[in-house]
Amino acid sequence: MMQQFYPQVPHSYRYELNKDMHVAAAHFIPNDAAGQCKNMHGHTYFINITIGGDTLDDLGFLINFKQIKDIVHKRFDHSVLNDHPEFKEVFPTTERVAEQIWKAIQAKLQTQDNKPNCLQVVVRETPTSYVVYRPKPEELA
Repeated sequence: MMQQFYPQVPHSYRYELNKDMHVAAAHFIPNDAAGQCKNMHGHTYFINITIGGDTLDDLGFLINFKQIKDIVHKRFDHSVLNDHPEFKEVFPTTERVAEQIWKAIQAKLQTQDNKPNCLQVVVRETPTSYVVYRPKPEELA
């Protein structure tokens, strides 16, 4: 994977963790206003997740990198995004995918004793197009 640099998240946490990964998934936006995206098509999404915190767990991690990958990769890789329950009422746009990844990661982080926070999720849909999702401060623990 080519190394990417992403927008920085201003924060005052002592530690910042970033995890890059990719998932292959298909989707469609069932609305004429979506143009060609109305039809089923696929992407290799490149994803970057930024986590911050002041306290490490007993092993010395904010969270183990593998746990982050498992949350995202096992859920979305080689799937049709429209088939996921979180996209039954909203279209699986890149913006919504980034938001749902944040929700899944943040939910896991809040079960940990050290309570780190997911500060940013970047989802790159194509080499020239990406979305950055950042929660509002009140959404963080």
